[in-house]
Amino acid sequence: MDPLPSDLAAAHAMILAERAARKEAEALAARAQAPNTGTDALIARLKLEIEKLRRELYGTRSERKARLLDQMEMQLEDLEADATEGELAAETAARSTDVRTFQRSRPARKPFPDHLSRERVVVPAPESCPCCGSSRLVKLGEDVTETLEVIPRQWKVTQTVRERFSCRACEAVTQPPAPFHVIPRGHAGPNLLAMVLFEKFGQHQPLNRQSERYAREGIDLPLSRRRIMSGPVPRRCARSTR
Repeated sequence: MDPLPSDLAAAHAMILAERAARKEAEALAARAQAPNTGTDALIARLKLEIEKLRRELYGTRSERKARLLDQMEMQLEDLEADATEGELAAETAARSTDVRTFQRSRPARKPFPDHLSRERVVVPAPESCPCCGSSRLVKLGEDVTETLEVIPRQWKVTQTVRERFSCRACEAVTQPPAPFHVIPRGHAGPNLLAMVLFEKFGQHQPLNRQSERYAREGIDLPLSRRRIMSGPVPRRCARSTR
């Protein structure tokens, strides 16, 4: 017995297929029984006439009536035999009606997107035939199995170094200007800042949950948005706010 499908659409399709097969079998049986209706009427009429002839025969003996009675009895036997064969054929056809069983289709695996990078790992091939030991091997093809993997993110600290130089002639100090930052005096890089803002406003992840998740990766993320954006407050500002 085939297992029942777990999918609602597949179960609905299976029920419709069984209903169609049952209706087809009933129609076939009805077509097979249709000729038997006329045969039954003819048999009933012959039986009635035979009964009338028997009554007349027992009353007044007649050779013609006796021959007619024998002929009608033979015809009745032939009709009954044909009707029996027709019923057996109809039953056999109804039983032999094939009902297609439900065939569960194997789900097709969707290919991975083309923009993902592929890393080809080739399994070392045998150097000789394992059957006869010959080294004359010819490549016929290959089977490729794709597995989706993820590379964990890596944290890094970008150190921007501005060297200072002193002039030997005039003793002036020269230093290149500071590079552009997304937020002045901020210690969060542009990628980290974009990730925090997207998770907070796009994924609805508050800063406390982000801080707990980053702490498991060894990163201390402050809960204050001000500290994330601008970093620690300088001592001069702290003294002036007292």
